[in-house]
Amino acid sequence: MRLLILGGTRFLGRCLVERALARNHQVTLFNRRQSNPELFAEVERLQGNRDGDLRTLQGRTWDSVIDICGFTSEQVRATSKLLADSVNHYAFISSISVYRDFTKSGLDENGALEQLPDGVVEDGCDPETYGARKALAEQAAEEAMSNRVLTVRAGMIVGAHDSSGRFLYWVRRTAGSGELLAPGQPDAPVQLIDVRDLANWIITMVESGKVGIYNATGPASPLTFQQMLEQARAASSSSAVATWVDEQFLLDQNVKPFGDLPFWLPKAHKGFFEINCRRGISCGLVFRPLIETVRDTLAWDRSSFGKSQVGLSSERELELLRCWKERSAINKAV
Repeated sequence: MRLLILGGTRFLGRCLVERALARNHQVTLFNRRQSNPELFAEVERLQGNRDGDLRTLQGRTWDSVIDICGFTSEQVRATSKLLADSVNHYAFISSISVYRDFTKSGLDENGALEQLPDGVVEDGCDPETYGARKALAEQAAEEAMSNRVLTVRAGMIVGAHDSSGRFLYWVRRTAGSGELLAPGQPDAPVQLIDVRDLANWIITMVESGKVGIYNATGPASPLTFQQMLEQARAASSSSAVATWVDEQFLLDQNVKPFGDLPFWLPKAHKGFFEINCRRGISCGLVFRPLIETVRDTLAWDRSSFGKSQVGLSSERELELLRCWKERSAINKAV
């Protein structure tokens, strides 16, 4: 197949290119050539910008396009309209963040979607409107290429080359020693997907011309926060010991869910980690063992010269653990 990939040199994008090339597809990249421009010298590269400069896409044809970097409806509308007569199939990589109500568990592809508040203009750099913008972008693609769009609502993507540092925070922390702060309840649900599993599945879906909306996160069976940490610790054979700290205590201490402690959300929003992915699984979405993902992420981290990460500093973590133990001691005494 002749594949046009919008983006293609960061995390999921680079993995998609690798998988496509491994399966002997002819790949063309369209991007600004600002992120990892040294990658994939063997493929055709078209330079442009999603915000107004699509000239290099004109007059060309491909079998399918994979859009990884559409962050506003205007970007996706312009690109999909331009390519409507040039490609047979459009794969748009969206997010489970499009869903409106994460107090509900088991959200499937029919769940109600986020909306931009009245008067708010789409800003591709605003994290607060990310879900609403992705929902609008999905609609824009479908309007331009009705019944020819594959929409992939991905969950937390993890693995090598993830610059967000969210999963890496726990991989690094559990690979160490001593006491680590674990948030909330040990049985809190967690969902994630290895970038390689997601990329393999997307390429397969594109090859078969699948259309429609699919949630894409994992694993196939329920995973708890405690199990995630245990797998991470086992992967590095570390002696780290988790101390589970109450959710309300953390909130009272101004610990930011997801920011200071990645993958942690207050239990009122646990539906974010209980997404129904049966439709994707029925179409071949599979998941490798989590311990394999941890090992490979750790190996990448150790060879990448200590990139920065999100999450609590070691000093802040120690302070919180000390305060938690002092409060627990007082409660026991009372």
